[in-house]
Amino acid sequence: MPEVFATGYLVGLLEWACIQAINPHLDFPRELTLGTHINVSHEAATSPGLEVIVRVKLTKVDGRRLEFEVEANDGIEIISRGTHERFVVDAKRFSEKATSKVNG
Repeated sequence: MPEVFATGYLVGLLEWACIQAINPHLDFPRELTLGTHINVSHEAATSPGLEVIVRVKLTKVDGRRLEFEVEANDGIEIISRGTHERFVVDAKRFSEKATSKVNG
């Protein structure tokens, strides 16, 4: 395999950028957002040493549902673009629900 920026890391970076963009507008850490859908391209390879810049734009708020346009560029070309959806949740309630799945 060639040494390039892997798609899984790219998706994580796009999600992280959306989280960072929205957290100042939440009652964080009591409220947080969870990714529920991502639809992005991975259009070009990015070699080590290039800096990836991510641009995110909140395009729709529907109650607790947030929709973002996302784009990543490696300084030479656009490497990714698409959409990402997140939901605002109560951190304590979410953690309790997730834990109950394990503990029965």
